[in-house]
Amino acid sequence: MQHATRRVPLVGGVVLAGTLTWVAVGLVHVWQHPVIGWIPLPFMALLASWACLQASRDTALGAATRRFWRTMAGATALLTAGIVSNAVDALGGDLPSQRLSPLTMGCYLAVLALVLWSLLRLPTWQRSRSDWIRFGLDTCIMLITSGTFVWHFSLRQQAVWREQTDSVLSLVSIVMLAVVSLVTFVKVAFAGAGDIDRRSIHILAVGTAFSAAFGSMTPFFADKPHLSTTLIGVPITAYAVQLAAVQQIRGGAAAPVRRKRPRRINMLPYLAVAATDALLLLAGTGNPIEALVVQTSAVTLTGLVVARQIVVLRDNRRLLTTVDANLVQMREYQERLTHQATHDALTGVANRALFEDELRRMLTDGTACHVVLLDLDDFKTINDRLGHGMGDTLITAISSRLRETVRGEDMVARLGGDEFVILVPDTTPDDLPALLTRVLDAVQCPVDLGGNDVVARVSIGVTASEPGDSPQELLRRSDVAMYAAKAAGGNRWTWFDPIMDQLAEADARLGADLRQAIARDELFLLYQPIVELPGGTPAGMEALLRWRHPEHGLISPDVFIPLAERNGYIVEVGRWVLERACEQAAAWQTAYGQNAPAKVSINISARQLAEPGFVAEVAQTLDRTGVDRRRLMVEVTETAVLSTGSAMDAVRELHDLGLQVALDDFGTGSSSLSLLVDCPVDYLKVDKSFVGGITTANAQAVIVQSLIGVTEGLRIEAVAEGVESAEQAHRLHAAGYRFAQGYHYARPMTADDVTAMLDEAANREPAASEPGAATG
Repeated sequence: MQHATRRVPLVGGVVLAGTLTWVAVGLVHVWQHPVIGWIPLPFMALLASWACLQASRDTALGAATRRFWRTMAGATALLTAGIVSNAVDALGGDLPSQRLSPLTMGCYLAVLALVLWSLLRLPTWQRSRSDWIRFGLDTCIMLITSGTFVWHFSLRQQAVWREQTDSVLSLVSIVMLAVVSLVTFVKVAFAGAGDIDRRSIHILAVGTAFSAAFGSMTPFFADKPHLSTTLIGVPITAYAVQLAAVQQIRGGAAAPVRRKRPRRINMLPYLAVAATDALLLLAGTGNPIEALVVQTSAVTLTGLVVARQIVVLRDNRRLLTTVDANLVQMREYQERLTHQATHDALTGVANRALFEDELRRMLTDGTACHVVLLDLDDFKTINDRLGHGMGDTLITAISSRLRETVRGEDMVARLGGDEFVILVPDTTPDDLPALLTRVLDAVQCPVDLGGNDVVARVSIGVTASEPGDSPQELLRRSDVAMYAAKAAGGNRWTWFDPIMDQLAEADARLGADLRQAIARDELFLLYQPIVELPGGTPAGMEALLRWRHPEHGLISPDVFIPLAERNGYIVEVGRWVLERACEQAAAWQTAYGQNAPAKVSINISARQLAEPGFVAEVAQTLDRTGVDRRRLMVEVTETAVLSTGSAMDAVRELHDLGLQVALDDFGTGSSSLSLLVDCPVDYLKVDKSFVGGITTANAQAVIVQSLIGVTEGLRIEAVAEGVESAEQAHRLHAAGYRFAQGYHYARPMTADDVTAMLDEAANREPAASEPGAATG
């Protein structure tokens, strides 16, 4: 069916060409049988009706479009009846061929009414009030212009029409046809045509316009009764309808067209005035009535165009106001986006991108500057303990203090997390310490975090710019210096020194060697006795990790343990220590029974406590080695317990396994005595920095003595670390300490040395029980 539809233009074109040829020949030759010229006309109308009906059945089209083509199919079918009636009028009797009977005119006018009604029912674009006013003005301009020209060429000749055709109805039909053409064009140009194919509407407009033009030539056929303008206008109109319907079927549903007003549409009102003015000049003043009509039309059109221009100018002014407001809003949005892209959302200070841009500009201009990198000490502990909301409050407070402390020309930026950086231009190394001192003092002022006065500390790395430096290089150097300050205890600033790079490189090499230490059997354990006061009887052993490097010899634990924590290898090392210590404790337990060390303690790092499955791994090791869980104790530091939210849970689970828990190096962290309540602690190991002052009347001695009261109240055993003299041991025992550990009693020893000590103790017991042994 679709293939047959596509052949309609070919068939219709052939028939149209034949009809027009027949009329052309008839202008110079009188046909003996004029009825032949009328035979193709009903066929053309029916073919157009069939094409419109096929278009109306396309389900891809919208309801309004299918309704339009159904109406067009009915209109062209009715046109067939009008053609037959017109043929009877032209060929029957002695009447002139141009005469139209009321029946014929009724059919033609009904066809025009249907077409006009279907066009007006088409959906339009959504328009504003100003658009409708402009649309109305444009329609009036086009109607008046067209009416003027129709009057000039047709209506004013109505006497001639009446004389030649014995009726003015044909003239009325031509006028109506011109109106339909005009409405079709204006509809498409100014109001849209829904989803009807725009080419189809254009074809209909052009076809009806040609039909109206040829219809206006009726007076010229007065001397040719065998011919009629209907033989030209009707086939052209029918063929236009055929082409429009086929185009709709080919194009399908029209894609949504962006509403636009082409330049040619905007020029139409002015062209209408120009055409009417030209007609006014041509008409002259020969006929006063004609001149009056054309003059009135010209004046009216000029007034309408002026009114239209006023509407357009008002719309433009409103549009300019809207555009100006939008530009202001866009400028505000742009400024806001620029600020968001270059500033930290939490604190409002510059971010890394803005800092690096400013630093890059200074380096390009050759401006000397210093980069000061700050990192809060123990921020993670504060954040995990008090919550991320309190952590954000602390960061915001620190950033405000930094901005208040630095000079006006300095830039404070947040790199992320708890890292800040200050760009200090135009200063000398001699002036910088005063600024850094003010920064340290400002940061250390207490911050109220939910009722808790928290004192923050900060490590600072400083570096000076040099020719050829990049922002990344300056940040790297200040970062190295900052970590050096942190390694030195924090709460201080450190200048970058090139030797730090060498130390960092050596640190990296040492870290790589540490990863091979287990496989190379370079790690080993030493054991230091924990003794009972006052006699110094061993009450347990603390397993201490040591590393014998093949090139550097013994590496201090203070060097390689922090290194293992930084590179994450502490988890693997801690697993190795746990297995070896449990195996050794189980061996002593098997060999010596109740005479084996009552406790073997193992140090657990923060990284191990945070490791998923760590407690389960400890339980598996205990089961595999068979060590008595009551004889195993884990030592954790305050910082380790508070490092993550899960660390405290891990300590509780270890305690639930039956292991005893010792809080190591108490007093050196940032916690309070409330930790002793929250954490399941069995032993409190007082740091040697306090124990060393027990022999003097200072604050350390007061703290050591007061801790005994705390531990007794909480039913916790206290262990004094770092005991190095008999006087210290005596004072500690007098203060109430029952356990001690230090070089005064024994240095760390190998497992073999501990075994020998246990053998010696076992041999002394039988000897002491022999007869006469007591008296010698």
